[in-house]
Amino acid sequence: MKIVMKKLADLKPPEKNLRLHTDIQIAEFKRSVEMFGQIRPMIIDEDNVVLAGNGLHQTLTELGWTEASCHVVTGLSETQKKKLMLADNRIFDLGIDDMAAFDSFIIDLKDDLDIPGFDEDMLKSFVMDSRDVDELLSEYGTIPAERAEEMRNTGARYEERDTAAAEGATEYQPGQVPDEVRAAIGYEETYKDEEGSRGFILCPKCGGRIWL
Repeated sequence: MKIVMKKLADLKPPEKNLRLHTDIQIAEFKRSVEMFGQIRPMIIDEDNVVLAGNGLHQTLTELGWTEASCHVVTGLSETQKKKLMLADNRIFDLGIDDMAAFDSFIIDLKDDLDIPGFDEDMLKSFVMDSRDVDELLSEYGTIPAERAEEMRNTGARYEERDTAAAEGATEYQPGQVPDEVRAAIGYEETYKDEEGSRGFILCPKCGGRIWL
C-alpha cells in the first residue's frame, strides 16, 4: 500500500456518506488523534474524494491539521466505489469483542485508564476488588448532610402542625368512636364532633394520631 500526503483542503466528501458522525464520536476521535496521531490512512480516489475515513477527515480538520496520510485507489468504477464504502463500514461491524482479553487488558493497565472511546469511571468499575465494591455499595443511597438536615426540619414542622391541630380536636378511644366514624376511616370524609372540631384516635401500635 502506497501512502501519500494530501492537503486536507483538497479532499472532498462523497456525495453520500454512509456513516453519520456524532459529536461524541468526533470528540473521542480527537482524543485518539491527540494521543496517538493518525494511525491509519484515509482512502481516496484519484479525484480526491474520501471513500473511507470521513470522520477522520472531519477530526483532523477541526484539530487544525493541514495534511494527512492517504491511500489512493485508482481505476474503480462508481459501482465499485460504492461497494468499497459499504464493505468498509460493514466489515468492522461484524467483529465481536473477546471479553476475556478485554478484561485482561484493563487489569494490566491498572489505574491508567484514560482510553479514547471509553468512559474511565466505567472501566475502573470493571477492575474493582471486593473491598472497593463494598465501599461503593455502602455509600449508595446515602443522604447528604444538608439534605438530611432539611428532612429533619420538615418533619419537625409537620409534628408542630399536628400537635397544634390536636389541641383543638377531640380524642376518641377506640371503643368510643361512632360507627359512622369507623366507616369513614380511610376515606376522604372528615369527621367532626357536635362542636365542629375534628377528632382523632391514637394508633395502638405506633402512638401516632389517626385523624377521622
